[in-house]
Amino acid sequence: MIVLSPEGKAQTSTAQIVSLPRFSDLRGKVIGLLDNSKPNADKLAERLAELLKEKYGVVGVISRRKLTAQQGAPNQYLDELAAQADIVLSGLGD
Repeated sequence: MIVLSPEGKAQTSTAQIVSLPRFSDLRGKVIGLLDNSKPNADKLAERLAELLKEKYGVVGVISRRKLTAQQGAPNQYLDELAAQADIVLSGLGD
């Protein structure tokens, strides 16, 4: 018999965390939105995109939707967001 433990084991890393400079505002920036594909996440992202453009002067929004909430985002999505967006927000729905 194999018994599995439900305890999570946090992985530790020796990688250095680099802090990037913060933007003073969002005017002229491109925002990347990654939603987790849960119900209403797309609606939340759509409304957030509108507000960011109207209130904060964001010039573009790039949206990607994960295939399922349980899987990580495809590398292609992450690469596109990293290459095209100044800031990426990952959102949840439900």
